Amino acid sequence: MSDGPHILVVDDDREIRDLLGRFLRKHGFRVDSAADGREMQAALGAGRFDLIVLDLMLPGEDGLSLCRRVRADTDLPIVMLTAIGEDTDRIVGLEMGADDYIAKPFNPRELLARIRAVLRRSTGGPPPVAPAEAGRILSFQGWRLDPGRRSLQAPDGTFVELTGGEFTLLLALAEHPGRVLTRDQLLDLTRGREAGPFDRSVDVQVSRLRRKLEDDPKQPLLIKTVRGGGYVFAVDVAPA
Repeated sequence: MSDGPHILVVDDDREIRDLLGRFLRKHGFRVDSAADGREMQAALGAGRFDLIVLDLMLPGEDGLSLCRRVRADTDLPIVMLTAIGEDTDRIVGLEMGADDYIAKPFNPRELLARIRAVLRRSTGGPPPVAPAEAGRILSFQGWRLDPGRRSLQAPDGTFVELTGGEFTLLLALAEHPGRVLTRDQLLDLTRGREAGPFDRSVDVQVSRLRRKLEDDPKQPLLIKTVRGGGYVFAVDVAPA
């Protein structure tokens, strides 16, 4: 049996569950599946998982509600499956705390790439910390960002919980202080892909970061919007 990351696939379509199960096992993952929210909760209660692939359209409790419930209790990474063209659902899914999304119908290889990318940047996922990352801490306005431990400490000493996607985006911004980064550049730095014409995932992640870091998210001092350009980390960053 593989000792690779453990994936829970939640989809009411049995063919999709079986297809993804075979495909992901072939690439070294352990896979369990669930057809609805009840089976998902039972699986989560019975075992430890590294990531959930969660369909939005489920019988009974839908994927958005299940995503919100999972995120209230854990930082377990979530990749959402959405109907093609349902941009609003993708945005709401990211607002609920999903780490990434992919539209149906999808190529299993693209989903595999998304899963691997989310695991790489998640707090509990591979790879192990590189020696260059260990001990390197970025400091700004009293905040301490630790790439090795993937932690963020507030000026008052408390630790702020971030999802994998939020942490990776904050790190990308903090590593380029004073530089305007476009949405395409930020997606490339954090997810290894380009933005589509209606892709608002970066905007959603920035909004979530502002709510956690800024005293007034509507008048941000750390992460500023550059109209027509993108975003800029507007404070000095120094090694701690």
